[in-house]
Amino acid sequence: MSSTEGLISHLPNDIGGKDADAINMEEHSMLPWEKRCHALLDVLATHQIVNTEEKRRGVENLGSEIIGNLTYYERWIVSAVNIMLEKRILTPDQIAYKTKEIADRKKNMCSLLTTLPFVD
Repeated sequence: MSSTEGLISHLPNDIGGKDADAINMEEHSMLPWEKRCHALLDVLATHQIVNTEEKRRGVENLGSEIIGNLTYYERWIVSAVNIMLEKRILTPDQIAYKTKEIADRKKNMCSLLTTLPFVD
């Protein structure tokens, strides 16, 4: 198969048969943000805002390099955001505003924690 045929017949997340590191099969708890991400994606699907096929297409559209650098839930949330941008449900300005709000909240929380007295 030529390299061009490979591009056509294999999507970026289709890595079957390729060399890769061993898969970590250990059970692990979901992080709080991963739980929120999962719940948000369920709500988006329930309200028919973003469906499973759109999310899957969105992940495939990220390309193999980005897919390889993101965790499972990072892929899904980036995909969902891109789809909501595509559908004009969200705007880049809204995302930038919310991102800054969260960063500021984190910065303020860190500042607050440094002022609290700790008992040894």
